[in-house]
Amino acid sequence: MTDTIQHTLKTIFGFHEFRSPQQEVIERVCDGEDVFLVMPTGGGKSLCYQIPALHRKGVAIVVSPLIALMKDQVDALVANGVKATFLNSSLSSAEVGRVFQQLDTGKLDLLYVAPERLMMPEFLERLASLELALFAIDEAHCISQWGHDFRPEYTQLGRLRQQFRNVPIVAMTATADPETRKDILRQLGLADAKVFVAGFDRPNITYTVIPKHKPLVQLGSFLSGRKDEAGIVYALSRKRVEQVAEKLCASGFSAAAYHAGLPDAERKRVQDAFRCDDLRIVVATVAFGMGIDKPNVRYVVHYDMPKSVESYYQETGRAGRDGLPSEALMLFGMGDVMTARSLIENSDNAERVRIELQKLNAMVAYAEALTCRRRALLNYFGDQLENECGNCDVCTDPPQRFDASEQAKKALSCVYRVGERFGARHVIDVLRGAKGQRVAELQHNQLSTYGIGADLSAVEWENIFRQLIHLGYLVQDFTRYGALGLSPAARPVLKGETKVILGLPRAAVLKEEKSRRKSGAGDGAHRALFDDLRAVRKQIADAAGVPPFVVFSDATLLEMSKVRPGDQSELLSITGVGEHKLRKYGAEFLAAISKYMYSQS
Repeated sequence: MTDTIQHTLKTIFGFHEFRSPQQEVIERVCDGEDVFLVMPTGGGKSLCYQIPALHRKGVAIVVSPLIALMKDQVDALVANGVKATFLNSSLSSAEVGRVFQQLDTGKLDLLYVAPERLMMPEFLERLASLELALFAIDEAHCISQWGHDFRPEYTQLGRLRQQFRNVPIVAMTATADPETRKDILRQLGLADAKVFVAGFDRPNITYTVIPKHKPLVQLGSFLSGRKDEAGIVYALSRKRVEQVAEKLCASGFSAAAYHAGLPDAERKRVQDAFRCDDLRIVVATVAFGMGIDKPNVRYVVHYDMPKSVESYYQETGRAGRDGLPSEALMLFGMGDVMTARSLIENSDNAERVRIELQKLNAMVAYAEALTCRRRALLNYFGDQLENECGNCDVCTDPPQRFDASEQAKKALSCVYRVGERFGARHVIDVLRGAKGQRVAELQHNQLSTYGIGADLSAVEWENIFRQLIHLGYLVQDFTRYGALGLSPAARPVLKGETKVILGLPRAAVLKEEKSRRKSGAGDGAHRALFDDLRAVRKQIADAAGVPPFVVFSDATLLEMSKVRPGDQSELLSITGVGEHKLRKYGAEFLAAISKYMYSQS
């Protein structure tokens, strides 16, 4: 089995080796097992069902939430010579008929459908008469109320395990904290599924948060050296989106607005232009993004703070899917918090409001972090990073540090003494010796930790607790109103075996963004050839009516511009060049490389 899936990886998809844990996932699915996979955006989740679909008998049914995402995935598969198509509302009745004919005659390896279509009784009945290779459920966090993008139509998917008992199910997401993961497994009935959490780190992304001060000026400064690169700017309201897009266009940037209030035709125009590299910047609400499979987005800017860490991670993850250096910039102001809070509270679902407000508080804590942002971000998802990343603003411009070992002992002891059942605010009240009614009713004024932190203000203690959470000494349980508990790492701190060094709050000085230029695509000696190859790719893509990244990714072109292959054999050694694409496009790219080499001689 290993040799055959390795052969498929190389000859069809053009990759030389699997990333962890792709190979084990693929082998288990090929053997008919259920799998739940959490893997970061750009990590290669799709291969974990696409390769098994080519090795198991029957057609693979892929559940995907958005039309644009289906089209991008299918275009990429067809470009690799795979028999794939989609079934959605964008097709005419004649086209739907052709898809059903392909399905019924066994001419498809993969069929992409929306959850609503899949769960129609007549469609399920049709599937029951066919040989099915597997079900793949993409964006599986949509099934969970704990997920940041809950979609009621996803909840019906739990019936698949009951109705198709012998068909393996692969559920995948890039964004799920521990509570969301448990809920997904429960909702889908995947009690026996093997769970793989591949880690959440995206080391190629530089994370930066700066105080919001004249945001349009700050945004313009950031974008000024990036006019040839693709990026997304997120804002919380439709009005803000339109204002920012208008200002950027007036300043000479290639930008357009995207939100759910625009006509369908305009949204499609913007999305298609962005996918095809005819538009550089999309200014959008969260309505834009999940359906974007574009790997060469070089930056994501949050003009306003998002409502949750999950949303932030998902949205920043749209940068650098090709693995090249990319940037995530957030402009943060307390006004954003009030805007996000009002959007959350505009709901009749009290439980949903409670969950989202807790998640908003975690997002604010991240924005105000004085510890390595990557450590804080990964810790939120239960993924520990032992050392500072060196690739975020806190690491490159660190705050002043202090030995907080004693304060950490007091904080951790107090969490333990209150029974690990309360959030930070109550623990701080106990530490500071507050005389409030709740502290007295719970008799927490009788605890040994009552009042031992009276020398610090509530704000200072909030800063300490925030960092203890980010560094993994404390864990926060959102299913219990944000209750704090001790992690295994807390024990050596309490015993005095580990020093705790924390950051002092930065002075409230508004700083202009320091633009740290770290472009990923074709800098230096390779830039001219890289640009030539991009021009060839664009010409081929336009003629075929597909986005340029379907032909080859920026990462593949960059490798070509460095290696400069001289024949088909050498070109086939480039990552992303499979045999089908070699036959289709190889001659044109080799000709461009040869022409460049001749011009340099």
